[in-house]
Amino acid sequence: MEQLDAKQRWEERYAESDRIWSGRPNARLVEVAPGLTPGRALDLGCGEGGDTVWLAEHDWHVVAVDIADAALARAAELAASRNVLDRIEFQQHNLTETFPQGSFDLVSAHFLHSPWDWDRDALLRRAADAVAPGGTLLIVDHGEAPPWAQGVHDHRFPSVTEVLDGLALDAAQWERVRVEQSEREAQGPDGQSGTLIDNVIVLRRR
Repeated sequence: MEQLDAKQRWEERYAESDRIWSGRPNARLVEVAPGLTPGRALDLGCGEGGDTVWLAEHDWHVVAVDIADAALARAAELAASRNVLDRIEFQQHNLTETFPQGSFDLVSAHFLHSPWDWDRDALLRRAADAVAPGGTLLIVDHGEAPPWAQGVHDHRFPSVTEVLDGLALDAAQWERVRVEQSEREAQGPDGQSGTLIDNVIVLRRR
């Protein structure tokens, strides 16, 4: 029942507005992906499809996953409008219960946070397991709440070290390509300017 409630809550969140996210790809994905050879990508928590569509436009074949049917429908609509629907497979998963099958050259998890209790470390370990040899795991978290966010400033986001500890990966099997906290300038949903802090983890399976 708790997991069903999580899906219902996200569906209600998307029902609040015709569009929640900007539709643009996440900045860290745009930084990292051009250095990779396009192949098969997994976008965990794809939302309304900004990252998914960008990857498809850059020659990746993408499995796009979200818990909310509303998010997947909006992502598919965006993909169709950009003529990349044939490069994307949309899958609905509650990632605490089910996970896409297969291996991927890129597994991307951007801001995969939840206000509800869940075993995020276990999910990220499954994400790492899905990375093919030579592939990349990209995890981007909020280092702290965006300055324009409402009601989340008391939420504690995990540090880079905590995420790595939770992954518990064998150092002999994984190369740390980029592990850092990084600032960037961004605009909020109402045009506000502010500095965002991202925790960026880029790991390559040897």
